[in-house]
Amino acid sequence: MNRTGFFKFFNFLMLISSLFSCQENSKQTEARLRPNILLIVADDLGYADLGSYGGDIDTPNLDQLAKEGIRFSRFHTAPYCAVSRAMMLSGNFNHVAGMGSQDLVTDVVGYEGMLSERIVPVPQLLQSAGYHTYITGKWHLGLTPEANPAQKGFEKSFITLEGGANHFSNWLLFPDSPELTYGHQSLYTENGEKAVWPEGEYSTDFYTDKLISYIDSNLEDEKPFFAFAAYTSPHWPLQVPEKYWKKYEGRYDEGYEKLRERRLESLKKAGMVSPNAQLPELHPSIKAWESLSAEEKAKEARKMEIYAGMVDNLDENIGRLISHLKNKGIYENTLIVFLADNGAAAEDFYYHEVFGPYIQKYYSDDYEDMGTKKSFISYGPQWAEAGSAPFRYFKSYTTEGGMNTPLIIAGPGVKNIGTISDSFVTIMDLAPTFYQDAKVDYPKTWKGNNITPLAGSSLNPILSGNEVQIHDSTYVFGLEHRERAMLRKGNWKIVNLEKPFKNENFQLFNILNDLGEQEDLKDSLPIKFQEMIREWDRFSEKVGVVIPTPQPSNH
Repeated sequence: MNRTGFFKFFNFLMLISSLFSCQENSKQTEARLRPNILLIVADDLGYADLGSYGGDIDTPNLDQLAKEGIRFSRFHTAPYCAVSRAMMLSGNFNHVAGMGSQDLVTDVVGYEGMLSERIVPVPQLLQSAGYHTYITGKWHLGLTPEANPAQKGFEKSFITLEGGANHFSNWLLFPDSPELTYGHQSLYTENGEKAVWPEGEYSTDFYTDKLISYIDSNLEDEKPFFAFAAYTSPHWPLQVPEKYWKKYEGRYDEGYEKLRERRLESLKKAGMVSPNAQLPELHPSIKAWESLSAEEKAKEARKMEIYAGMVDNLDENIGRLISHLKNKGIYENTLIVFLADNGAAAEDFYYHEVFGPYIQKYYSDDYEDMGTKKSFISYGPQWAEAGSAPFRYFKSYTTEGGMNTPLIIAGPGVKNIGTISDSFVTIMDLAPTFYQDAKVDYPKTWKGNNITPLAGSSLNPILSGNEVQIHDSTYVFGLEHRERAMLRKGNWKIVNLEKPFKNENFQLFNILNDLGEQEDLKDSLPIKFQEMIREWDRFSEKVGVVIPTPQPSNH
C-alpha cells in the first residue's frame, strides 16, 4: 500500500470509529435523558402521619422531599394493598389487572389473584425499553412461581410473597402461608428462588440495603433503572427497634380522640385540607378513650408509640436511599415517587376468629413484649381514625379514609416545587407518567395477548406546571372490592358499604363540599343519584365486576 492509500485507509478507519463513538455517545445521552425512577411505597401509612402533611411523627427526609417536589392532597388508591399494587403496576382498574379481590384466586375473569394477561406490568415494559428493574419488600400479587416478580419484569428481587410478615424474623404469621405452594418454610424469594429471612435483621433496614446493592450492581453501564422500594412498614405486626419508639414515649397518653382533633388542626395549618373541614363521626366499633382502664390506656398509647417509631425508621431509610443517590451522582436524574398504598389499617388479627388461635400460639400481645419479634399487635380502628383524619373510616372501606393517601413526587421535570396539588388523581396515573418519562408507548398487544388501554393519565402536565387537572368532570373512577364499592365522576361520589351488594345501598356525596362523606344526598337529589347509578352499571359491566365465591381470607 502506498503512502496515499495508507492515509485514505487510516481516514476511513477514523471515520468508522467516530461513527461508532457518536452512536455510543448518543445512546449514553439518551439514557441520561430518560430518568431513573425510584418508587417508594409505605404499607398502611396514614394520611395524617407525615410532618409535611401536618402529622406529628418526625419525618425530616420525606419533609425535605416535599420541599423539593409536589405534595398531592387528593391522591386516591384502592382500599387494600394488593388491589392498589395491581392498579399501580398496570395503570388500570383492579378487575382489569386481575385483582378483583385480594387473596382470592379463581378462574373468574378479573379475580385471578395475580397480574392478568390483559395488562403489561410496568417493570416488564420498562425492562423491554432498556431499564434495569429492581424490587425489594412486599409483593402480594400472587404466591405461585409464575406470579413471582421474576416473571413480571423484575431483573432483581427480594420479596415477601404475602401481605404481612414478621419484621425481624422468618416466623410465619398465618397457618395458610405459601410454604404449601413453595414447599419450604419461608415467605420469601430472591430472583424467583426460595430465600430465607436473615434472622434478626429489621425489615426496612434490610430492604434498603438490598435495593442499594441492586442499584449499584449495574451503575457502570449508565442504563436507567426502575427501583421499587416496597416497604412493609408500618404494616402490622407493629415491631421496631426500641430506640425508634422510645423517643415517642408519653406523646400519645391523651388518647386517639385527642390526637385526631390535633391532627385535623395541623392538617389545616399545613394546607392539606380546607380551613372549614370537620371531623366525621367515629367508626361505631371504637370505644371512648375515657372508658378504658389505666392499663388499657397504657397499652394503647404504647401501640401508637411503636407505630410512630416504625414511621420514623421508615423515613430514616428513605433518607439513606436519597443520600446514596446523591453520593453516586444520580439524584438529579432520578424521579422519586413516594406514596402509601391505602388508608390507615384497622385490622387486629391477634383476635381474629380464624387466624387468632394460630397467632396466639406463637406470638404475644403482652405489654412487656410489645414491639419485639415475638409481639403481634396492631393499632386498630381507634388509632386508624386518627391516621385517616379528616376522612371517613380507614383501610378496607371505599370511603375517602380508605383510599385518600399521601403522594409526594420530586425530580426531573417537577416544577412549582414545595407546592400542594389539590387535583383529583389516582394510583393508575403513575404508570402513564413513568412511560412518558421513559419514552415508551403502551402496546395494544403483548406476547400474543390483546392489551386493555391504560385507564390512567400522565401526571406530567401537573408536575410541569402546565396544567392544574389531568382528569376533567367527565372522567369516571370506580372500584369494587369484596362487595364494597365506589364511583366518582367530577365532584360527585357514590359509596356502597353494605353486604350483600345492592345498587340501592349506594350513598351519594358531593366530595367538594363534604370531604368527610357525612351528608347523604341520595334522597334530596334523586336525578343525580340515578345518573351515578347508571355510570356504575356501565363501569361494572366494562371492567367485569362480579361477586365470586368462596369469599377470601382477610390477609
